Amino acid sequence: MINPGRRDRIRAFAVAHGLPIRVLVADDHPLVRQGVVAVVAAQSDMAVVGEAGDGRETVDLFRKLRPDIALIDLGLPGLDGIGAMEAIRAEFPGSRFVALTVYQGEEDIRRALQAGARAYLLKSAPPSQLVAAIRAVHAGLRKIPPEVASRISDRGPGSGLTAREIEVLKLVARGCTNVEIGHELHITSGTAKWFVSSILSKLGVDDRTEAVTTALERGILHP
Repeated sequence: MINPGRRDRIRAFAVAHGLPIRVLVADDHPLVRQGVVAVVAAQSDMAVVGEAGDGRETVDLFRKLRPDIALIDLGLPGLDGIGAMEAIRAEFPGSRFVALTVYQGEEDIRRALQAGARAYLLKSAPPSQLVAAIRAVHAGLRKIPPEVASRISDRGPGSGLTAREIEVLKLVARGCTNVEIGHELHITSGTAKWFVSSILSKLGVDDRTEAVTTALERGILHP
Protein backbone atom coordinates (compact mmCIF):
# COMPACT_ATOMS: atom_id res chain seq x y z
CA MET A 1 0.00 0.00 0.00
CA ILE A 2 1.34 3.42 -0.96
CA ASN A 3 1.20 6.01 1.82
CA PRO A 4 -1.27 8.80 0.85
CA GLY A 5 1.40 11.44 1.49
CA ARG A 6 3.84 9.67 -0.78
CA ARG A 7 1.14 9.32 -3.44
CA ASP A 8 0.60 13.10 -3.32
CA ARG A 9 4.34 13.66 -3.79
CA ILE A 10 4.32 11.30 -6.77
CA ARG A 11 1.42 13.25 -8.30
CA ALA A 12 3.24 16.55 -7.73
CA PHE A 13 6.35 15.12 -9.42
CA ALA A 14 4.28 13.93 -12.38
CA VAL A 15 2.65 17.34 -12.80
CA ALA A 16 5.98 19.16 -12.51
CA HIS A 17 7.53 16.96 -15.19
CA GLY A 18 4.59 17.08 -17.57
CA LEU A 19 3.65 13.41 -17.21
CA PRO A 20 0.09 12.57 -18.33
CA ILE A 21 -2.74 11.92 -15.90
CA ARG A 22 -3.21 8.15 -15.92
CA VAL A 23 -6.91 7.28 -16.11
CA LEU A 24 -8.85 4.04 -15.62
CA VAL A 25 -12.32 4.00 -17.22
CA ALA A 26 -14.98 1.68 -15.77
CA ASP A 27 -18.38 1.33 -17.47
CA ASP A 28 -20.34 -1.77 -18.41
CA HIS A 29 -21.70 -0.32 -21.67
CA PRO A 30 -19.02 -0.69 -24.38
CA LEU A 31 -20.28 2.20 -26.52
CA VAL A 32 -20.34 4.58 -23.55
CA ARG A 33 -16.95 3.38 -22.35
CA GLN A 34 -15.40 3.80 -25.79
CA GLY A 35 -16.81 7.31 -26.03
CA VAL A 36 -15.32 8.28 -22.66
CA VAL A 37 -12.00 6.68 -23.61
CA ALA A 38 -11.94 8.68 -26.85
CA VAL A 39 -12.56 11.96 -25.01
CA VAL A 40 -9.85 11.28 -22.42
CA ALA A 41 -7.31 9.94 -24.93
CA ALA A 42 -7.72 13.08 -27.05
CA GLN A 43 -6.28 15.22 -24.23
CA SER A 44 -2.55 15.88 -24.43
CA ASP A 45 -2.19 15.72 -20.64
CA MET A 46 -4.09 12.44 -20.14
CA ALA A 47 -3.64 8.76 -20.94
CA VAL A 48 -6.12 5.89 -20.61
CA VAL A 49 -4.26 3.04 -18.92
CA GLY A 50 -7.12 0.58 -18.60
CA GLU A 51 -10.80 -0.22 -19.17
CA ALA A 52 -13.14 -2.25 -16.97
CA GLY A 53 -16.66 -3.54 -17.53
CA ASP A 54 -17.68 -4.54 -14.00
CA GLY A 55 -16.91 -3.74 -10.38
CA ARG A 56 -14.59 -6.65 -9.63
CA GLU A 57 -12.55 -6.00 -12.75
CA THR A 58 -12.32 -2.33 -11.75
CA VAL A 59 -10.83 -3.21 -8.37
CA ASP A 60 -8.42 -5.73 -9.91
CA LEU A 61 -7.24 -3.31 -12.60
CA PHE A 62 -6.84 -0.47 -10.12
CA ARG A 63 -4.66 -2.72 -7.97
CA LYS A 64 -2.58 -3.70 -11.00
CA LEU A 65 -2.32 -0.33 -12.77
CA ARG A 66 -2.48 2.20 -9.88
CA PRO A 67 -4.04 4.97 -12.03
CA ASP A 68 -4.09 8.60 -10.91
CA ILE A 69 -7.85 8.83 -11.50
CA ALA A 70 -10.58 6.22 -11.90
CA LEU A 71 -13.75 7.17 -13.78
CA ILE A 72 -16.39 4.85 -12.35
CA ASP A 73 -19.99 4.25 -13.39
CA LEU A 74 -22.18 3.69 -10.32
CA GLY A 75 -24.29 1.10 -12.14
CA LEU A 76 -21.54 -1.48 -12.69
CA PRO A 77 -22.78 -5.10 -12.59
CA GLY A 78 -21.82 -7.45 -9.78
CA LEU A 79 -19.98 -5.17 -7.39
CA ASP A 80 -21.49 -1.75 -8.13
CA GLY A 81 -19.54 1.49 -8.50
CA ILE A 82 -19.99 2.44 -4.84
CA GLY A 83 -18.73 -0.96 -3.72
CA ALA A 84 -15.78 -0.75 -6.11
CA MET A 85 -14.75 2.65 -4.75
CA GLU A 86 -15.07 1.44 -1.16
CA ALA A 87 -12.98 -1.67 -1.90
CA ILE A 88 -10.28 0.37 -3.63
CA ARG A 89 -10.14 2.99 -0.88
CA ALA A 90 -9.83 0.29 1.77
CA GLU A 91 -6.63 -0.84 0.05
CA PHE A 92 -5.47 2.50 -1.38
CA PRO A 93 -6.74 5.34 0.87
CA GLY A 94 -5.39 8.12 -1.34
CA SER A 95 -7.29 6.99 -4.43
CA ARG A 96 -9.19 9.58 -6.45
CA PHE A 97 -12.45 8.89 -8.25
CA VAL A 98 -14.81 10.62 -10.65
CA ALA A 99 -18.33 9.17 -10.57
CA LEU A 100 -19.88 9.17 -14.05
CA THR A 101 -23.49 8.01 -14.03
CA VAL A 102 -27.11 8.37 -15.08
CA TYR A 103 -28.24 8.27 -11.44
CA GLN A 104 -29.48 11.65 -10.23
CA GLY A 105 -31.02 10.83 -6.84
CA GLU A 106 -29.56 12.56 -3.80
CA GLU A 107 -28.91 9.23 -2.07
CA ASP A 108 -26.78 8.13 -5.04
CA ILE A 109 -24.84 11.38 -4.83
CA ARG A 110 -24.36 11.15 -1.06
CA ARG A 111 -23.23 7.52 -1.18
CA ALA A 112 -20.78 8.22 -4.00
CA LEU A 113 -19.22 11.16 -2.15
CA GLN A 114 -19.03 9.13 1.06
CA ALA A 115 -17.32 6.32 -0.87
CA GLY A 116 -14.62 8.74 -2.02
CA ALA A 117 -15.79 10.30 -5.29
CA ARG A 118 -14.38 13.81 -5.65
CA ALA A 119 -16.47 14.59 -8.71
CA TYR A 120 -19.97 13.49 -9.65
CA LEU A 121 -20.93 13.89 -13.29
CA LEU A 122 -24.02 12.86 -15.20
CA LYS A 123 -23.46 11.06 -18.49
CA SER A 124 -25.33 13.88 -20.19
CA ALA A 125 -22.49 16.26 -19.23
CA PRO A 126 -20.46 17.76 -22.11
CA PRO A 127 -16.95 16.36 -22.72
CA SER A 128 -15.42 19.64 -21.55
CA GLN A 129 -16.96 19.12 -18.11
CA LEU A 130 -15.53 15.61 -17.92
CA VAL A 131 -11.95 16.62 -18.72
CA ALA A 132 -12.22 19.62 -16.37
CA ALA A 133 -13.33 17.27 -13.58
CA ILE A 134 -10.40 14.92 -14.20
CA ARG A 135 -7.92 17.80 -14.02
CA ALA A 136 -9.56 19.25 -10.91
CA VAL A 137 -9.62 15.95 -9.04
CA HIS A 138 -6.02 15.21 -10.03
CA ALA A 139 -5.09 18.61 -8.57
CA GLY A 140 -6.72 17.65 -5.27
CA LEU A 141 -9.94 19.60 -5.79
CA ARG A 142 -13.60 18.59 -5.88
CA LYS A 143 -15.84 19.10 -8.90
CA ILE A 144 -19.56 18.96 -8.17
CA PRO A 145 -21.69 20.72 -10.81
CA PRO A 146 -24.33 23.12 -9.41
CA GLU A 147 -27.22 20.99 -10.67
CA VAL A 148 -25.85 18.01 -8.73
CA ALA A 149 -24.98 19.99 -5.58
CA SER A 150 -28.49 21.44 -5.46
CA ARG A 151 -30.01 17.97 -5.20
CA ILE A 152 -28.28 17.23 -1.91
CA SER A 153 -28.57 20.75 -0.47
CA ASP A 154 -32.30 21.05 -1.13
CA ARG A 155 -33.26 18.12 1.11
CA GLY A 156 -30.62 18.46 3.80
CA PRO A 157 -29.66 15.19 5.57
CA GLY A 158 -30.07 11.87 3.78
CA SER A 159 -32.85 9.35 4.31
CA GLY A 160 -31.14 7.73 7.28
CA LEU A 161 -32.42 4.29 6.25
CA THR A 162 -30.41 1.39 7.62
CA ALA A 163 -29.19 -1.46 5.41
CA ARG A 164 -31.93 -3.67 6.89
CA GLU A 165 -34.60 -1.07 6.15
CA ILE A 166 -33.42 -0.86 2.55
CA GLU A 167 -33.72 -4.66 2.32
CA VAL A 168 -37.31 -4.37 3.58
CA LEU A 169 -38.01 -1.50 1.19
CA LYS A 170 -36.84 -3.58 -1.77
CA LEU A 171 -39.32 -6.28 -0.78
CA VAL A 172 -42.06 -3.67 -0.37
CA ALA A 173 -41.27 -2.55 -3.93
CA ARG A 174 -41.84 -6.14 -5.05
CA GLY A 175 -45.30 -6.02 -3.49
CA CYS A 176 -44.54 -8.29 -0.54
CA THR A 177 -46.81 -8.29 2.50
CA ASN A 178 -45.44 -8.11 6.04
CA VAL A 179 -45.80 -11.89 6.33
CA GLU A 180 -43.89 -12.42 3.07
CA ILE A 181 -41.19 -9.96 4.16
CA GLY A 182 -40.88 -11.86 7.42
CA HIS A 183 -40.44 -15.18 5.62
CA GLU A 184 -37.88 -13.70 3.22
CA LEU A 185 -35.76 -12.08 5.94
CA HIS A 186 -36.40 -14.65 8.68
CA ILE A 187 -38.09 -12.17 11.00
CA THR A 188 -41.61 -12.02 12.43
CA SER A 189 -44.39 -10.23 10.58
CA GLY A 190 -44.59 -7.86 13.54
CA THR A 191 -40.93 -6.94 13.13
CA ALA A 192 -41.48 -6.49 9.40
CA LYS A 193 -44.40 -4.16 10.16
CA TRP A 194 -42.17 -2.15 12.52
CA PHE A 195 -39.52 -1.79 9.80
CA VAL A 196 -42.13 -0.61 7.28
CA SER A 197 -43.45 1.98 9.75
CA SER A 198 -39.90 3.21 10.37
CA ILE A 199 -39.29 3.50 6.62
CA LEU A 200 -42.48 5.52 6.11
CA SER A 201 -41.52 7.84 8.95
CA LYS A 202 -37.96 8.42 7.71
CA LEU A 203 -39.11 9.10 4.16
CA GLY A 204 -41.93 11.35 5.35
CA VAL A 205 -44.63 9.44 3.45
CA ASP A 206 -47.99 7.91 4.35
CA ASP A 207 -48.11 4.57 2.55
CA ARG A 208 -46.07 1.86 0.84
CA THR A 209 -46.72 3.07 -2.69
CA GLU A 210 -45.53 6.56 -1.85
CA ALA A 211 -42.49 5.08 -0.08
CA VAL A 212 -41.45 3.17 -3.19
CA THR A 213 -42.07 6.16 -5.47
CA THR A 214 -40.04 8.44 -3.20
CA ALA A 215 -37.24 5.89 -2.91
CA LEU A 216 -36.99 5.64 -6.70
CA GLU A 217 -37.00 9.43 -7.09
CA ARG A 218 -34.28 9.89 -4.49
CA GLY A 219 -32.02 7.11 -5.71
CA ILE A 220 -32.49 4.86 -2.68
CA LEU A 221 -33.88 2.20 -5.02
CA HIS A 222 -33.35 1.75 -8.74
CA PRO A 223 -35.77 0.27 -11.31
